[in-house]
Amino acid sequence: MAERDTPSDAKIVVSGFRHFFETADGPVQATDHVDLAIRAGEFVTLVGPSGCGKTTLLKALAGFIRPSEGNILFDGRPVRGPGRERGVVFQELAILPWRTVRRNIGHGLEIARVPRAVRERTVTRLIELTGLSGFEERYPHELSGGMRQRVAVARTWAANPDVILMDEPFAAVDAMTRLTLQEELVRLCAATAKTVFFITHSVDEAVFLGDRVLVMTRRPGRIKAVIDVPGRAAGRDWESFKVDTAMQAVVEQVLRLVREERGAAAPPTADALAAGRRA
Repeated sequence: MAERDTPSDAKIVVSGFRHFFETADGPVQATDHVDLAIRAGEFVTLVGPSGCGKTTLLKALAGFIRPSEGNILFDGRPVRGPGRERGVVFQELAILPWRTVRRNIGHGLEIARVPRAVRERTVTRLIELTGLSGFEERYPHELSGGMRQRVAVARTWAANPDVILMDEPFAAVDAMTRLTLQEELVRLCAATAKTVFFITHSVDEAVFLGDRVLVMTRRPGRIKAVIDVPGRAAGRDWESFKVDTAMQAVVEQVLRLVREERGAAAPPTADALAAGRRA
């Protein structure tokens, strides 16, 4: 990415990123060249075919892997490994079964030796923001899958990272719970002004959550399109989203781009469009 094209308020800048995995049969290219800038306070979603390198890119942003080629900068500094300024929420739950909701959310703060009064205020606020009030002293086995995922999200937010990296965090929950979690995430982001990079297979989810939607090609993945989403706001909900013609036009645009990467030869039927949105 040319320096003149990089926003002055960019939190993350990816330039010339390309990654290969070593296998018994030789190197496998996961991504093609990726250039990307994410501004402070921006919610960026990434959608694309399975295996196109979405999670590889996220892991590199988190510092879990070193790119084969290219550079990743966070606040102008090279990313050399994991850091507290970058929190990660994966699809797989990472909460501790022997800790209550309150103590799971506060776990990172305890490790950081944050004073108890500050820790309790932070945890209490996040419990309220994520809809966990009344379940503070429950253990994970006493919670639904959606509630356990809320705990995982709240625990990441509690550590107060500058950037939240999310890899399909709602993919494993049922459809109705997923809608609720998405609405709560919109409110949580509005209340905390975090920078978020969110991977999903769902076109609707990508548009509903994002300020911008990035569409990735099939493997080896590259960014084929960047779509601005009009007017993401704290009050966004699914009822208004579904009847908002501007939003639905963006959904259709992104869906067409994704379908191109899946090799769809014929014009999509209404049923096919609905299936594509759920994919």
